[in-house]
Amino acid sequence: METEVKMQVVSLNVGEPTTVEYRGKPLDTGIYKLPVAGPLALRAGGFAGDGQADLVNHGGPDKAVCVYPIEHYAYWEEQLGRKLEYSAFGENITARGLLETEVCIGDVYEVGTALLQVSQPRFPCFKLSQKHGPADMPARVLTTGYSGFYFRVLREGRVASGDRIVKLESGAGSFPVKQVLYSMEHGRKDHTGLAELAGLESLAAGIRERFRGWLEAAEK
Repeated sequence: METEVKMQVVSLNVGEPTTVEYRGKPLDTGIYKLPVAGPLALRAGGFAGDGQADLVNHGGPDKAVCVYPIEHYAYWEEQLGRKLEYSAFGENITARGLLETEVCIGDVYEVGTALLQVSQPRFPCFKLSQKHGPADMPARVLTTGYSGFYFRVLREGRVASGDRIVKLESGAGSFPVKQVLYSMEHGRKDHTGLAELAGLESLAAGIRERFRGWLEAAEK
């Protein structure tokens, strides 16, 4: 009998920004992605055929690839009362075997022919509410820690649905994605933890700057 692949790209998802309605007003968003078989070219800025509407809070080298664990889908299907299609959370890679409690900032993985590094948690925003309905959807994500995370691209390559995901290196300090997500929400109260994370070079620059700002404010 064939052994199940532990870590794998379950679905590869891309899409250009579209305009939807949210609270009676038009909203440009890149959360509506569709599964593709691939392989797709992955560059430093993201996948071919993929785009973001809000380039201030999404996209860029430290958020080139959004990943969400397939293991969380059953929970959200129960909570929302409906079947969810792949890329329900706007992720580029719906992955098996990459949980936020185990994946650490700075971990390096080979996916297809690309080399990727975990850069930061995916912090939930109101666009999840627009897509799924509940106004408190971002708060639910924070409570569960089912956030997903981002990769930066260390080596460009090609990725396809079904590709194996192979861990090659562990990040310095072993800070799980879920721990960093907690710090992004509550970090002002944990100065020791903030100091460690602010100096973590593999953490996305924007997050480190936020943590340094909180530390400086606390010292005044």
